[in-house]
Amino acid sequence: MAKNTYDSKAIEVLSGLDPVRKRPGMYTDTSCPNHLIQEVLDNSVDEAIAGYCSNIKIKLHKNGVIEVSDDGRGMPVDIHPEHKLTGVELILCKLHAGAKFSGEEYSFSGGLHGVGVSVVNALSESLQVNIKRDSKEHEMHFNDGNKKSDLKITGDVGPRNTGTKIQFKPNAKYFETIEINNKQLKHLLKAKAVLCPGLTIDFFDEKKKEKIKWFFEDGLKSYLEETSSETNLLLDESILTSKKSKEHEVEFVINWSDKPSKSKLDETYVNLIPTSQGGSHLNGFKSGLLDSMKEFCEIRKLLPKGLKLNAEDVINNAIFVISSKMQNPQFAGQTKERLDSKEHMSFVSSSTKDVLSIWFNKHTEEGEKIAELAIISAQARAKAVNTVERKKTFKGPALPGKLSDCNSEDLNKTELFLVEGDSAGGSAKQARERSFQAIMPLRGKILNTWDLESDEIIKSQEIKNLATAIGVTPGNSDISSLRYGKICILADADSDGLHIATLLCALFLRHFKPLVNDGRIYIAMPPLYRIDCGKDVLYALDEKQKERIVIDFKSKRGKPKINIQRFKGLGEMNPSQLRETVMDPETRQLVRLSISSTDNANAMMDLLLSKKNAPARKEWLEKKGSLVRI
Repeated sequence: MAKNTYDSKAIEVLSGLDPVRKRPGMYTDTSCPNHLIQEVLDNSVDEAIAGYCSNIKIKLHKNGVIEVSDDGRGMPVDIHPEHKLTGVELILCKLHAGAKFSGEEYSFSGGLHGVGVSVVNALSESLQVNIKRDSKEHEMHFNDGNKKSDLKITGDVGPRNTGTKIQFKPNAKYFETIEINNKQLKHLLKAKAVLCPGLTIDFFDEKKKEKIKWFFEDGLKSYLEETSSETNLLLDESILTSKKSKEHEVEFVINWSDKPSKSKLDETYVNLIPTSQGGSHLNGFKSGLLDSMKEFCEIRKLLPKGLKLNAEDVINNAIFVISSKMQNPQFAGQTKERLDSKEHMSFVSSSTKDVLSIWFNKHTEEGEKIAELAIISAQARAKAVNTVERKKTFKGPALPGKLSDCNSEDLNKTELFLVEGDSAGGSAKQARERSFQAIMPLRGKILNTWDLESDEIIKSQEIKNLATAIGVTPGNSDISSLRYGKICILADADSDGLHIATLLCALFLRHFKPLVNDGRIYIAMPPLYRIDCGKDVLYALDEKQKERIVIDFKSKRGKPKINIQRFKGLGEMNPSQLRETVMDPETRQLVRLSISSTDNANAMMDLLLSKKNAPARKEWLEKKGSLVRI
């Protein structure tokens, strides 16, 4: 029973690093420690941006310790006049402590919230920092974010020998796994080297005996050409440019392919931090690109009468990297995946338009080829809109805002994917074929509807949105208003995902049975494992399939190295993997939900989901629970 008193004694004040340990997901990505490495790395890169660092080393030790070192100026070791603590202790033990707020030490930097490295300390079993500065080497130790030893001098070094080395071991209790996502980490390190020409980054994985060094003199241009080596680029010479003001800077490289690529390069960065969700700089870039293209088309009278271009038409075939730098960037969250600085958008937009307007008018032949691609895209879009405006309903309620609809009106071609979670929904939107595939993200586990009447379940907003999207009312035998030929349940391959898929199957069996009888409901089969062997990549739905694939790979000559990745969820898969495994009709696996007169479906659903059958369910779990295989 809840307490009926509420007074000042109930107020809890979290001090030091307690807020991080209490709610780690608010400060970092808790799926794995990759983001902790990025927080430490960003401090070293900020030194490089400021011109004080030219070498960064990352080492993954066998015992799980992660080491990041640089040859920058070294963390401050003197006593802070107000807080009476060394600069090192302030940085590592106090939230919102750093030298990047005023802009005096760093013109452009990624770490502005002052919580990055202190979060690393809070979520680590142990952390050791070594600082070379003022001809001395200093050392300090922490356990679980708490100071274990004071800062002490451990030796003498030369006056020019400076830098910071941080060694930390992530605490497993704060993360789903403490295994580092090496592929993601290496991509990040390479990108940092690309975006900061002259910076050398060394990576060493002690367990795998893997050593890589990245150093790029040409920066973005060589990165685009290397990454797009298998793409047929339209321009012989990619467009590379940079613009700078006192508070803003943008550098970008762009090229086009003759057709949209499923895995094209379209990366954005702010102060060398990857912004996977884009934001102000990407929006400004699109705006400037569109304005310059529209101006070019108007001058040369290329646009057919009545046709209007939009930003997606121009960028649809584009391959690009944008690197923005600015003072005081505002991010949408601590993980900094989206830039939210509105003033930077206008700077990027005007800079992009100025540069590309000049380029298009100097390279008219190439400009007309790019314009042709944009016009083809606009014509296809206009045709689809004229055929059917799916988002506008003239009868019934408005479609839910979370629905990303498709263009086609052919019921035999259209597909609606009901996707578990907003994160996976975002990846699915990028992975889908927009012409015939629609995406509807669902928020967690939906209502258990098995024991409820159809007029009761429509009170649930999630189910109401789902019913509106598919065009059929729960309990209605008339499905003539159905909006999609296939309705595909797409949930994680783990136990939680199977639970969600079961609840959705129950919803359709109990309240949308005509859709089941008509063969309209499907369950997508996402893989649980990805197995790499040389250039061969295969996916496995379960443990047995994984073992068969591994055996087949091991039978190959030369004993090739086999890497196995276990997906924790759909959100962990990138759009190209999601497309290949669950969305591309050529390569996916879908299971149709069907029932026959001999099936015992109702009895099984009663056992699994009915509130009345709790004792029988407990007995069944005790007998059958050990048979589960995930």
